Amino acid sequence: MELTNLYKCLCDVQRLRILNLLKEGPLCVCHLQEILGETQVKTSKQLQYMKKLGVVGARREGVWMVYSLPEPTHPVLLANLHCLQADTDGFGDLIGDLKKRSAILRRFAANPGECPPVVYQATDGCHG
Repeated sequence: MELTNLYKCLCDVQRLRILNLLKEGPLCVCHLQEILGETQVKTSKQLQYMKKLGVVGARREGVWMVYSLPEPTHPVLLANLHCLQADTDGFGDLIGDLKKRSAILRRFAANPGECPPVVYQATDGCHG
């Protein structure tokens, strides 16, 4: 991943929020749109843009498209997200998004047919 591509993603609030959520583990578009309060179309366009730049990866799990950060995750991305999470006065949405993420994944873990297991089984703190 080129560093300039990473910074292109970091300069947009919605993309920043998506990257923050994916830092914790893989998610489907349905999770992201619910957490962000955005439409499927808008969320998918942001994900496709980031995928094209190499900042996120995607794989199909049955009928779901699951997005995640590439492994290993770029240290500049991790450092920027860490700084933003620490600044709750400046960008508190990141912490709120993570709380919503946990609640949503607990709900999906309780209803396994509604989400691919790779999402809720790979994430700490989202089991039942």
